[in-house]
Amino acid sequence: MNFKLDVQGLMCIPPEGQNPSEFFKDLKIINDNLGLKKLSMGMSSDYILAIENSATHIRIGSNIFGERN
Repeated sequence: MNFKLDVQGLMCIPPEGQNPSEFFKDLKIINDNLGLKKLSMGMSSDYILAIENSATHIRIGSNIFGERN
């Protein structure tokens, strides 16, 4: 099989209970080295850190819809 993918960016969900900043910083470096434009990282609990680390997409569903059951 031959697939042609148009990769535009990377996504990261850091491990629970660890400081997400280091993961966000590392992913930004990788993203920049690859010359990609989009960076998806950060959720309701850490979106500010994600934005500070150049996230272009964040996932804030819990802040909008509430916690899941």
